Amino acid sequence: MPETATETVPGYQVLARRYRSRNFGEVVGQESIAETLERAIERDRTAHAYLFCGTRGVGKTSMARIFARALNATGSEGEGKAVEDAILRGEDMDVVEIDGASNNGVQDARDLIANASIRPARSPFKIYIIDEVHMLSNAAFNALLKTMEEPP
Repeated sequence: MPETATETVPGYQVLARRYRSRNFGEVVGQESIAETLERAIERDRTAHAYLFCGTRGVGKTSMARIFARALNATGSEGEGKAVEDAILRGEDMDVVEIDGASNNGVQDARDLIANASIRPARSPFKIYIIDEVHMLSNAAFNALLKTMEEPP
């Protein structure tokens, strides 16, 4: 007997993931935010930290991935395309996604801070996406505060 829905149908993918936006032009419902972020990149006026907030399902993680992809886009074919696709899948080594609900301790925050000082391997920027950041402990928030205010 299959244990999960993915085992019942080969190649099954949740609709939200299958139709997830891949670039700013595909974003639905958050067009003004997408346009603002795109313009910031075009004008080279990006901040060192962004907070994406909203109710569940509005596209916070998708927008963060699209933004990370746009920031680290090299414009070259081949490896550049592979990097961009890896970012959208959440598998790139320079765009680190962290689940704040599971990694909510102060030691997890300190590990992130230590890792942040390491330069990106193949992209212009090293980007951290902390999903469910509201689940971090107070000690973890305090540990991250200085790094957020003054990035390495």
